[in-house]
Amino acid sequence: MSDWDIRPASVADVEAIVEVRAVAMRPDLERLGRYDEHRVRQRFRDAFEPAHTWVIEVGGELAGCVALRPAEDAHWLEHFYLAPHLQGSGIGTAVLSRMLERCDREGVPVRLNVLQGSPARRLYERYGFTLETEDPVDLFMVRSANREDFFRDDTPTPTPS
Repeated sequence: MSDWDIRPASVADVEAIVEVRAVAMRPDLERLGRYDEHRVRQRFRDAFEPAHTWVIEVGGELAGCVALRPAEDAHWLEHFYLAPHLQGSGIGTAVLSRMLERCDREGVPVRLNVLQGSPARRLYERYGFTLETEDPVDLFMVRSANREDFFRDDTPTPTPS
């Protein structure tokens, strides 16, 4: 696994994150017939909340992001993007583990949505997410808080920044 870290996002990060999102989501959106070069970028700009977003850095460079937005009955794991050349390297697994550990400490369930057919679904299922509902484009998943039986890899996770 590459040397990585996360840091709080700022407004100045939005355009760099927009580009990572567009590249990371393109294959799944094209497969679903939903890719639009402008829309994929604008949807992130419209939803970006720096206060709930972290930038993933690899070797000091922006490589992705993840958001954990509080809601009434759960936290929503959103905007989890990693540059394609880093996918499968263990970074996404480590970032997800860190986010879920935080939610477990707070005793908060986690919700997310993932595109139909996305390989990310397997990662979420290994961490105890189950299908709640679905539509032709999205799967909506939930994970209860304080699960002791979710998958853990043996890679140590750096302490939060």
